[in-house]
Amino acid sequence: MDDVIQALRASNEPVPVPLALPDDDDIIFVQECLLLHLPDDYRDFLKEVGDVVCGTLEPGTVTDERAHTWLPEITAQAWSRDLPRDLINICDLSDGCYTIAADGAVGRWFWGEGPSEEEWPSIWHWARDVWLTS
Repeated sequence: MDDVIQALRASNEPVPVPLALPDDDDIIFVQECLLLHLPDDYRDFLKEVGDVVCGTLEPGTVTDERAHTWLPEITAQAWSRDLPRDLINICDLSDGCYTIAADGAVGRWFWGEGPSEEEWPSIWHWARDVWLTS
């Protein structure tokens, strides 16, 4: 986990208006909006690198309700398309999204087709294998 955090921090791109890192209150508010508990690893991920901008992917964020990446909004939109209600959209894609399940496993969902066979055991594996290489 620490090596992924360091790699993401090193890849962080400057932006005109950077996001703040979330605190526990931000996480709790998002969980209340979703009516779902965020997996512990995902909560840690958000608190450690929830402000990072790197590569072409834009993972969901939890500190600014007006952001186009606000987690409750991107998840609600994914649920309205065909994502099962027990999955959380952690990153929008043009043809689907990356999702996280209650057990912390990350997968890929395609609109109109469903889940792919791609899966990562944790958000940290996904960040290393997918986000850092985007």
